[in-house]
Amino acid sequence: MKYPKFPTHCKSLLCKYLTPEVFEQLKEKKTSNGVTLEMVIRSGVENPDSSMGVYAGDKESYRVFGALFDPIIEEYHGFTKEDSHHSNMDPDLLKAPTLDPEGDYILSTRIRVGRNIDAMPLGAVISKTQRKEVERRVVKALNQLEGDLAGVYYPLTGMSEEVQNRLIQEHFLFKKGDRFLESAGLNRDWPQNRGIYHNHDKTFLVWVNEEDQLRIISMQKGGDIKEVFERLVRAIKSIEMKVPFAYSYHLGFISSCPSNLGTAMRASVHIALPKLSQKREAFEAITEKYHLQIRGVHGEHSESEGGVYDISNRRRLGITEVQAVQEMYDGVVALIEAEKRL
Repeated sequence: MKYPKFPTHCKSLLCKYLTPEVFEQLKEKKTSNGVTLEMVIRSGVENPDSSMGVYAGDKESYRVFGALFDPIIEEYHGFTKEDSHHSNMDPDLLKAPTLDPEGDYILSTRIRVGRNIDAMPLGAVISKTQRKEVERRVVKALNQLEGDLAGVYYPLTGMSEEVQNRLIQEHFLFKKGDRFLESAGLNRDWPQNRGIYHNHDKTFLVWVNEEDQLRIISMQKGGDIKEVFERLVRAIKSIEMKVPFAYSYHLGFISSCPSNLGTAMRASVHIALPKLSQKREAFEAITEKYHLQIRGVHGEHSESEGGVYDISNRRRLGITEVQAVQEMYDGVVALIEAEKRL
């Protein structure tokens, strides 16, 4: 393997930190699952417009290829290799009375986490047999959920057109990953051993074997952020009793992409801010203060529609789950106050 040639316009963190010296240090290394440097960097080499450019193949990747991952994680999360991550999912510590009960601003609330199974390779290198085993173990755990979490699992393979259309209309169905995931090896054997679970109320959803092995989602209309968080926590705890998750005392919950390490949480609202969004500087000053990310209504790289934005926490590593949701809540309070003043 030769040192890759990056175009001069490459802005990814891979381009920045994969120096010839780091390359020489890591090029012969391999994890116990056979993950190599070439596998870790392939997506960023094939897609120089990537912002990150690296994907881990297993938990061990973060240690074995630490000379590359550590500076990327430090720049993205402001988190050094000496730091440690702490998890706290106690809903009672969240100070979040229901926001906007009249529904003038917040359309919906959604909180999701990524999870991967302990002692199992990540999606970029997992074998067909292992992916099948992930699905078997996860579905067994999901089928034991009770009360408001009880629901049905729909495998993508052999899914009827009727079910497919319904799940698309409800924005539940995930599609084959983009070119970045394709290059990383995350789309292999599509759509085998992948699927979607949702509860009967359609307020709780689990994606199986997408970018991470589980994406656990709690959502509902309106601005009761605490209720959404409380449901998510109950679900995570119930699933984790049957399926232990990959966790590191340094990096928190392990994910394929370093951007999701730590809490692996994205807490968001769809919120209408037609006046404030016209004053971009004031809008961004508030989101910067509360470490929030502004996206369009259809996610990353999409535009707003009718002044509606997707606002979510930006920080994931080095803060607890309660802190991540609290920052989002406090920021949304400030955004609504600013909109009202206009």
